[in-house]
Amino acid sequence: MRRGLTAAGKLAITTTLALMLSGCFLTKVVTVPMRIGGAVISVVPGIGNDIDAAIDTAADTVDLIPI
Repeated sequence: MRRGLTAAGKLAITTTLALMLSGCFLTKVVTVPMRIGGAVISVVPGIGNDIDAAIDTAADTVDLIPI
């Protein structure tokens, strides 16, 4: 007979990992698309870099939120 983790044990490990990683992971889920959008917009001549800088500032602010 093989002994392994029960369903409750797997759930406990998954929940613990999710709680430990949630702050960093949740802010990255929000800020990575913002930064990619800013990088794409930065290609626009004239105003692209200013918009990219504003988006990066907003993304940095979101990263500082203590979740």
